[in-house]
Amino acid sequence: MKLVFCVQHPFSLWQVPEWVAERLRQEFPALEVVLLHSYKGLEDAVAAADVLVAWSLRAEQFKAARKLRWIHSTTAAVHALLIPEVVASDVVVTNSRNVHGPVVAEHAMALIYALAKRLHVARDEQHKKRWAKDILWDSPARPRELAGATLVLVGLGAIGENIARAAHAIGMHVIGVREHPNRGSRSVERVVGFDRLDSVLPLADFVVLAAPLTDKTRGLFDAVRIGLLKPSAYLINVARGDLLDSVALATALREHHLAGAALDVFEEEPLPADSPLWEVEELLITPHSAALTENLWERQYDLLAENLKRFRAHRPLVGEVDKQKGY
Repeated sequence: MKLVFCVQHPFSLWQVPEWVAERLRQEFPALEVVLLHSYKGLEDAVAAADVLVAWSLRAEQFKAARKLRWIHSTTAAVHALLIPEVVASDVVVTNSRNVHGPVVAEHAMALIYALAKRLHVARDEQHKKRWAKDILWDSPARPRELAGATLVLVGLGAIGENIARAAHAIGMHVIGVREHPNRGSRSVERVVGFDRLDSVLPLADFVVLAAPLTDKTRGLFDAVRIGLLKPSAYLINVARGDLLDSVALATALREHHLAGAALDVFEEEPLPADSPLWEVEELLITPHSAALTENLWERQYDLLAENLKRFRAHRPLVGEVDKQKGY
């Protein structure tokens, strides 16, 4: 059996460490492991591969992979892998939602706390050497408690479920929005479908976007939908930038139709230096860093090793993607 890694990315943490390939060779002596650091040579490498670990793929590369039976994405998002040829094939696709979900959820909760306690304002005033107690209290959006606040959580996958548990534990009222509301959730008081999204948004003190990027969710939060939020509400996106119209969000913040927002993801990344978002007050920006953790590749290795055992035993794989739905 042959496994090919091809994860090319300028950010060092996303690149597959050499020790991952070497440990796989030791744990699975019959497994041929090829580690590529770029797409150069991929078509030759995958010609006899059974397994490909990657986060994107082109049609000609997939066509060259004549024996391929399984593709694993090192990301939770799989839209860059689900080209029509892959979707129409019998190749199984898995993702790393169980690797990233708990970590991204922690980041989302950190943003909720930061906005509620106005930590970004205090930090800005710190740089000006100002004791900001009066500024924090006299601003239109004062520091607030989270216990008793209502969180509308858009998406109840691995990220959303972990956010829901954490929010419920501190006394927030959680309303979940998911494609199949009948599935419910233990930590969510109420679950509605996307067709009921507009009815619950006016109830929100906080909205967190944690849904996958699909044809249904692209552009989900436009100016009209943002306008349904009350002026004291906060909007947070830790999903994908294309779920949200950032221009409409910036307008809402400038016109004080929202108390604040936090974005970890953007339509264009890295966020260009000339983007007007940098200058928007009440917008907290993090550089798509929600999934960063020193334990990333240990967690990735554990998932991949478990699935290799399952794959050899013809058992269902952890994190299998519904290719038709896109997640």
